[in-house]
Amino acid sequence: MIASQWINGIGYMAAFCTTIAFVPQIIRVLKLRSAREISLGMALIFSFGVIMWLIYGLMLRSRPVIIANAATLLLSVGLVILKLYYGGRERRDLSQHPRRAKV
Repeated sequence: MIASQWINGIGYMAAFCTTIAFVPQIIRVLKLRSAREISLGMALIFSFGVIMWLIYGLMLRSRPVIIANAATLLLSVGLVILKLYYGGRERRDLSQHPRRAKV
């Protein structure tokens, strides 16, 4: 019983660290109002991988895997939405100010 508590504890700690890692990036995008440095391809592939991990956790009924990946999915989808929102805005801004395009 104690061994499984330690195992779950390690799972929850890993889940917390990997999930919370997205928060500084989202805050940065919101502060700068720019997602130029975010790769849309990476964000989409990562989100798909998180969906797969969530399904895996549901199939195993593993709470640490389910909780971590549900939270991470919300954050990664949020990052994709911000990338699409600010990415479209950045393209419009550059088209209106062509001299700024070369940075």
